Amino acid sequence: MTDLQDLVAPTLTGLADLLDTGGQGAHVGDTSGSSALADAWTRPSLCEGWTVAHLVAHVTMPARLTPEQWGAEMAAAGGDFGFLSNAVAARDSALPRGELLDQLRSPELHAWQPPGGGAAGALSHAVIHSLDVTVALDVPTVAPQEAVVAVLEAVTATGGSWFGVDLSGVLLAATDADWSWGSGEALRAPLGDLVSLVSGRTLPDGRSLPRG
Repeated sequence: MTDLQDLVAPTLTGLADLLDTGGQGAHVGDTSGSSALADAWTRPSLCEGWTVAHLVAHVTMPARLTPEQWGAEMAAAGGDFGFLSNAVAARDSALPRGELLDQLRSPELHAWQPPGGGAAGALSHAVIHSLDVTVALDVPTVAPQEAVVAVLEAVTATGGSWFGVDLSGVLLAATDADWSWGSGEALRAPLGDLVSLVSGRTLPDGRSLPRG
C-alpha cells in the first residue's frame, strides 16, 4: 500500500494544476464555453462562507507560517483556531494567485503533518479540502482514488464522529468504484461526494447528512 503521506503531493499538485490559469486546466469544467476556470477563485467552495481563494489560503497556511508566526497568530486569535482560520483565509486570499499556487506545489506543504494528526491527518486535510473545490465546481476529483478511499475509510471508521455526522442506518455506496459501507437506507454517490458528505459538507444539490 502507498504511504499516506506520499498521496498528499499529487492531491495538492493536482489542485494547483486545476487552478493554474496559465496551464491546460484554464477551461476545465467550462460547460458554457464562455467562462474560464480563472473565475473559480471567486466562486463558493463547500466550506461555508469561503470562496475557492479562501480555501486555498487556508490549505497553504503551513507552507507560509513559521512556527513562531503560527504561535503569534494563535495568540492574536485568543487560542481560537476557528477564528484564526477565518482571519488568515480572509487576509491571505488576497495574496497573488501565483504565490498560492507555488505553495500548493511546495515540498514543505507536502511533508507537513497537523499536530497529533500524522500522515492520516495530512492526507485528510489535503483530500477533503481539494474536494471542497472540485465538488463545488463540478469538475473531476484531483486526488488519486486511493487517497479518496483512504480518507473515506478513515472517517467512516469513526462512525461519522470525526465530523459530527450521524451515519447510523445509512448505507454509503460509491457509484464510481466498488466501495460501500454501513447498512440501511442507501446513499449512492461518487467517492468524492461521499467524502464531502461524511465530512459534514452540503453538496451543491442540497444533500447532506444529519448531525449526530
